Amino acid sequence: MPSALPDGEPVPRDGSLPEPALATLGKQPFGWYVHVPYCATRCGYCDFNTYTAAELGGGASQAAYADQAIAEIRLARRVLGEVDLPAATVFFGGGTPTLLPARDLARILHAIRTEFGLAPDAEVTTEANPESVDPAYLAELRAAGFTRVSFGMQSAAEHVLRVLDRAHTPGRPERCVAEARAAGFEHVNLDLIYGTPGETDADWRRTLDAALGAGPDHVSAYALIVEDGTRLAARIRRGELPAPDDDALADRYLIAEETFGAAGLTWYEISNWALGDAARCRHNLLYWTGADWWGVGPGAHSHVGGTRWWNVKHPAAYARRLAAGASPAHAREVLGAEDRRVERILLQLRLAEGCPLAELTPVGLTAADRALAGGLLEPAAYRAGRAVLTLRGRLLADAVARDLTD
Repeated sequence: MPSALPDGEPVPRDGSLPEPALATLGKQPFGWYVHVPYCATRCGYCDFNTYTAAELGGGASQAAYADQAIAEIRLARRVLGEVDLPAATVFFGGGTPTLLPARDLARILHAIRTEFGLAPDAEVTTEANPESVDPAYLAELRAAGFTRVSFGMQSAAEHVLRVLDRAHTPGRPERCVAEARAAGFEHVNLDLIYGTPGETDADWRRTLDAALGAGPDHVSAYALIVEDGTRLAARIRRGELPAPDDDALADRYLIAEETFGAAGLTWYEISNWALGDAARCRHNLLYWTGADWWGVGPGAHSHVGGTRWWNVKHPAAYARRLAAGASPAHAREVLGAEDRRVERILLQLRLAEGCPLAELTPVGLTAADRALAGGLLEPAAYRAGRAVLTLRGRLLADAVARDLTD
C-alpha cells in the first residue's frame, strides 16, 4: 500500500503561499506534474500513491477525475495570481495515466493551456502502461499536444515480469515504441528495472538489447528497491525470494552503461540516458535543478520559491476538498537557506554537469578532496570548479553525496 505522507505545517484553506515564494515566480521555468492515481492492478514492488478498483472504496471515481484535476488547476491560477507562467513542461504520471480516456488527458492539458499557457517548445509527457494504449489512443494524445511518451517496460524476461507482477507481455513495450513513432512522437522513453530476484546478467543483457532494438531516444534504468509494505517485501521476508544483491546491482549498472554507450546514448542523470541533449527529459531536469512546479492530484508534491507542499493522499479526500472549494494540500514546509543548499548538492551531484564546488562547506570540500583522490570525482571537472561523478562515483553516489553535504 502507499506509504504515509510526511508531517508539516498547516496550509491555508485557500492554498495561499507565502509572499517570498510568490516573489520568485517567473524567474525560472515552471512545470506541471499531473498525478493519475489509478492502476488496473498493483505491481508487487510498488508503494506509489495509486489505487486499484478494489482499493479505492467510495467517494472517488476515474470518470470524475479529469474534472477534479481541472478544478485544482483553476485553484492554482487563483493562488499564483496573474503572473505570466507558461508551462515549460507538463508530465502525467501515476499510477497509469493511460487508464483514463485520451480525451480526459487532453482536457486536463487544455485546462493548463487555457489558464497558464504553454511555452512554444513545451515538453508534454505521459507515462503509459504498454497494455493500456493502442495506435488510435496514441494518435489522439499526439493531436492534443503531447510530445513525449514513456512506456513501462521493466524487463524483456517473462519470469522477471512475473516476479514484479507486471501486467504486460514481453515484446509489447517494443511494439508501443513503433506505434508512438507512427503517431508522430519524436521522443519516446522506456523504463527498465534491474536487480529483480531471479534475474541473471543474461536476462538483463537481453532486456537492454530488446529496449535499444525498439529505437527509443531515451532510456531510464533503475535498481529495484524493495519497499516496506509491498507484496515483494513480504515474499522476501518469508524467504520465497532472495533480496537484491548489491554487487549484482552494481554489475547490472555497469552493463547498462556499456550497452547504452555503444548505442550512442549518454548518461545525463545517474539513472537516465539520452540520444543527445534534445532527448533529455526536461521535466525531470526541472526537478533536479530546483525549479518550480505545481503537482496536481492526490498525494502530488509541489514546489514554488522554496515552499514545498503535498496533497491529501486518497482520491476521495482529494475530491471532497475540491468540491468544498478548498485546497487539497495536506501540509507544507518552507525550506531555509541551508536546506536548499543541501538539496542543490544532492540533486545536482546526480547530473552529468555535477555540482559547483562553491556550494560546499569547508568540511564538504575536504570530503570532495578525498572523493577525488579515491577516483569518485572527475579530475578535469574538479579543476574547473565542479564535482562530477566518475563511473565508479555513480555506483557510490549516495555515500559521496552524504559526505559532500556535511
